[in-house]
Amino acid sequence: MSDSVNRRTFLGQSAAAATAASFAAPAILSAANNAPSKKVTIGIMGMQRGLALAKTFGALDGVEIKYVCDTDDTRAANAAKTVEKATKKAPQAIGDFRKILDDKEVDALIVAAPNHWHSPATILGCSAGKNVYVEKPCSHNPKEGEMMVAAARKNKKAVQMGSQRRSSESIQEGIQKVKEGVIGDVYLARAFYESARGPIGTGKPAAVPSDLNYDLWQGPAPRQKYVDNLIHYNWHWFWKYGNGELGNNGVHSLDICRWGLDVDYPTRVVSSGGRYAYDDDQQTPDTQVVAYEFDGGKQITWQGTSCNRHKNDFVTFFGSKGTLIVGTSGGYRILDAKDKEIENTSGGQGMSEHAQNFIDAIRNNEPLNLNAEIEIGHKSTLLCHIGNIAHRTGRTMTCDPSNGHIQNDEEAMTFWTREYEPGWEPKV
Repeated sequence: MSDSVNRRTFLGQSAAAATAASFAAPAILSAANNAPSKKVTIGIMGMQRGLALAKTFGALDGVEIKYVCDTDDTRAANAAKTVEKATKKAPQAIGDFRKILDDKEVDALIVAAPNHWHSPATILGCSAGKNVYVEKPCSHNPKEGEMMVAAARKNKKAVQMGSQRRSSESIQEGIQKVKEGVIGDVYLARAFYESARGPIGTGKPAAVPSDLNYDLWQGPAPRQKYVDNLIHYNWHWFWKYGNGELGNNGVHSLDICRWGLDVDYPTRVVSSGGRYAYDDDQQTPDTQVVAYEFDGGKQITWQGTSCNRHKNDFVTFFGSKGTLIVGTSGGYRILDAKDKEIENTSGGQGMSEHAQNFIDAIRNNEPLNLNAEIEIGHKSTLLCHIGNIAHRTGRTMTCDPSNGHIQNDEEAMTFWTREYEPGWEPKV
């Protein structure tokens, strides 16, 4: 599988796969499985977010990090040193993640590369018999999310999205109270994200750095000449590779909103916003408000201000008898109908628990016993995609509540998939 470094056709046969039937609510974590019954060997792809994940997974009992992979040789080598220091065992530093898939000792691939790689690498990982932990957003476009669900089902593999708050015990408790009616009938969830990002400037053509395999970094994305303001982070703000702030951070809070309201696919989506703070190369909005309507008289709104850090609550649920607020780092607060605080519970974000949940599913051969199983991840990521499609078309999206597909708008549905570099088309 590693023979063709620059391009390859993905494994398997083509499939017209749609999302599988909905599964039950995610499993609530317990203290079980603290003592590992067998070693789980992993390889990690993408050494920005992946480095933090390496520290998290490396701290779990019975988990061996055999590979750290990055198309930037310097980052891969530095990551290997960091992991060795943390775990007392040196992983192999590699540049092509397909070596991880070739290794029969590896149980799981951790995908933390840029967004345009999330789905293709996950599908290829499942086809190679690996379980996959994929960072958020799980896909670059809606079709890829559907294919990821199909790949997980076909190969009977555990695929978990990195929405770690699903594994926070305090947030699980807060969401359970929402569902039990502690604040009455809940009809609205509001989510916020704020940051203080600066301009990215105007990119200039430049020589590709000697330690970067730029062709493999692009992978499934159509080729473009290298510019000096794209790698390693600003790709988030270009549609060819990223999904803007809505996909980058909005997916976390939208996932909690969807979880608490107990909704799947929207019926109507509206977006407003733009690139207001700076005049530079960024294609995605730095200021955006998206509203989602669902059957049953329920709504979610998300507001992102990438260049103004004025603080808002992370997620707020509004009910007929009060309000419940979920904190970005975990915990929740409950306010009564008069807006008086009646409960305040602290807690963590759930990162270590989320990683353990994934490892437990592998050890127990229970691929669906995941707190953020890929179908859950796809439904939450899809909200980001449809919000961005509404922004890019400048129109209201009317959606099929059974699968989220946009109705009566052929132009909008062209964004349901993407153009791929020939030879890199993902297939299930």
